Amino acid sequence: MPGSSVERITETVLAVFRAHGRLIEWGDSFVAPLGLTSARWQMLGALALAGEALTTPRIADAMGVSRQGARKQLQRLAAEGLVVERPNPGHRRSPLYALTPRGESAYAAAEAQWREHAARLAGHLDEADLRAALRVLSLLETAHGPAATAVGAGGS
Repeated sequence: MPGSSVERITETVLAVFRAHGRLIEWGDSFVAPLGLTSARWQMLGALALAGEALTTPRIADAMGVSRQGARKQLQRLAAEGLVVERPNPGHRRSPLYALTPRGESAYAAAEAQWREHAARLAGHLDEADLRAALRVLSLLETAHGPAATAVGAGGS
């Protein structure tokens, strides 16, 4: 029934909103002993996972945050010596950011803690459910991203 599908989509999106808020709040306390916040952990993660220096727009896109929010966190991380700003030969006004050795250490510590936590969670979650959740979340992301035309994502 189309009506029930609409309700399930609505419930799913609302659950994502709630989960996002809880994960950010939880993440703040999770990485606080490392001197990080969820937002800073995200920025370090974008750089660590990329394995190369990135511009603010690429970091923001990778983590699903605004450019302004990413820039603010990157500036704080630079002031703390966790990232370094480098000139970008491809775009003079859009510097590249890279992890410093301190940033690499901070991210490695957060990643180690995360892997322990994720391993505990994995014992309570079914692999098929996780794969299904990832498929649905990926579809929602695609349907609402910059190129959202394929899945009937009407404009605002």
